[in-house]
Amino acid sequence: MSKGARARQQQTARARIAEQRAAAHRQQIRNRILLTGGIIVLVVVVVVVFIVLSAGRKKPQASPAGGTVLPASVARQVTSVPASALATVGSGSVRSFTQTPLKAISGPALTSGGKPEMLYIGAEFCPYCAELRWSMAVALSRFGSFTTPLRGIHSSSSDVYPNTATLTFYRAGYTSKYLAFTPVENETVSRAPLQATTKQQQAIWDKYDANSYPFIYFGGKYIITTPLYDPQVLQGKTWAQIAAALHDPSSAIAQGALGAANYITAAICTMTGGQPASVCSSLPVSTP
Repeated sequence: MSKGARARQQQTARARIAEQRAAAHRQQIRNRILLTGGIIVLVVVVVVVFIVLSAGRKKPQASPAGGTVLPASVARQVTSVPASALATVGSGSVRSFTQTPLKAISGPALTSGGKPEMLYIGAEFCPYCAELRWSMAVALSRFGSFTTPLRGIHSSSSDVYPNTATLTFYRAGYTSKYLAFTPVENETVSRAPLQATTKQQQAIWDKYDANSYPFIYFGGKYIITTPLYDPQVLQGKTWAQIAAALHDPSSAIAQGALGAANYITAAICTMTGGQPASVCSSLPVSTP
């Protein structure tokens, strides 16, 4: 073989070797890219699975203090129960649940802005407060109006009648030409302090109810210290279902909540001197 032929053969061999090395290098790069991409995909999958599983294990959160603003349609049903429905219900199921819905007292007068004051002390966790708030909202709406949106919460999940759908009066605004309404939601759903009582409110509460919930003080004339109807009728119901049932006098919810609202209305009428006459002159129940 000539010298030139050997040179060309060596050059061809070197070129082939270089091409093989380049191909191997390209394959190595592709392998690295695939490996890196696979790792990234695996990490993403693991993260997604972790998030999904964590979400599935997350415990239901208690209603926040102040609750959730109710849909306007639901709030409107609560605050616009027809007088005819209240008259049809009368005392409802109240008398079968408690013989003394209202307790007459001769307590110190309580006023605010020159008007008799209705003081309510309750707690967001309290299932018995949960039932009475519906009745209070119905009764108070006959004498004035709420100036802040009604808000919904649920009572404690670890108490009797757990997770009862209800309202909260925490920071609720109310206006009336006949009376002042002062709500104090003393504790949250988790029993943490929420609103403190004033010295005067605490003295009245200490005297008549030994700091239990619910407590309603009607200007020194009447008090409510016990539930007025069976909270069981509210179990498993949503805010919307309860609000709708208030307009059906035959429903168990209306028989309880509207019956209690009629007693609350009667107590308010003693505070306001029978005003307005359109409400107080045709009460379907009388105070005991």
